[in-house]
Amino acid sequence: MSISTLISAQALHALLQSSSPAVVCDCSFDLADTGAGERAHAAAHIPGARYVHLDRDLSGAKTGDNGRHPLPRREDFAGLMARLGVSGATQVVCYDTAGGAMAARLWWLLRWAGHEAAAVLDGGLAAWREAGYPLESGQPAAPAPGTFTLRPPLVATTTYEDVRANLDAPAPRLVVDARAPDRFRGQNETLDAVGGHIPGAANRFLRDNLQPDGRFKPAAQLRSEFEAVLGGTPADRVISQCGSGVTACHNLLAMEVAGLSGAALYPGSWSEWSSRPGSPIATGDA
Repeated sequence: MSISTLISAQALHALLQSSSPAVVCDCSFDLADTGAGERAHAAAHIPGARYVHLDRDLSGAKTGDNGRHPLPRREDFAGLMARLGVSGATQVVCYDTAGGAMAARLWWLLRWAGHEAAAVLDGGLAAWREAGYPLESGQPAAPAPGTFTLRPPLVATTTYEDVRANLDAPAPRLVVDARAPDRFRGQNETLDAVGGHIPGAANRFLRDNLQPDGRFKPAAQLRSEFEAVLGGTPADRVISQCGSGVTACHNLLAMEVAGLSGAALYPGSWSEWSSRPGSPIATGDA
């Protein structure tokens, strides 16, 4: 039976001791030092884990107006998964050192490729260490290639044009921004040239999905908190965005855990929106 949202360190350890095939991917990444995650992986990682790089592996080519982390081509992503040894029934477990902020991107991409057996390690590498499980260093031998094939997406996406048109829709969909509150307000913007948010958007900071120990809050608590943000909007009428379409996936994972399925990802997010001439921009809390 596949796991499709979160997996505990204990359950992952048991899975890796079993005969069931599993591929573990380390998604650790630092926006300020793009080589830091790879160096940390080489020093210590969950045994057998493969490193995947946010810019190189989990993003596509930038054109200057499609955001900082555009989606890769589905065919390129399928090729990557096959090289990592993933086949149609393979359980994939994604982890990082940032509360799942980067791992959720791979989790979402797998669902975008039609692969349901994808889970994020709850608590990340810290939870694995806390449980006392072993780590290894260096790079494991290349795996036998898998037979990963694309299937219909299990998730929805939306485009800049759709989000722009949504502003004037009679019954607009709700945009939920995963960035920190100060960036949402247009303050302390250091990653994009313009600060602010998409008019009408609500703010749900991804860190609010986590408990103090870095694990996700219980499903019932997440559901209650998201329902307060959504204000009665059905989940399938929600657009999730952030700075560049990465941490928005964390909110989508939290919503999935909460039983609120169907929200769409705006991949370009604020980095695309703010780079397009004439995009309406709001500041402050509203």
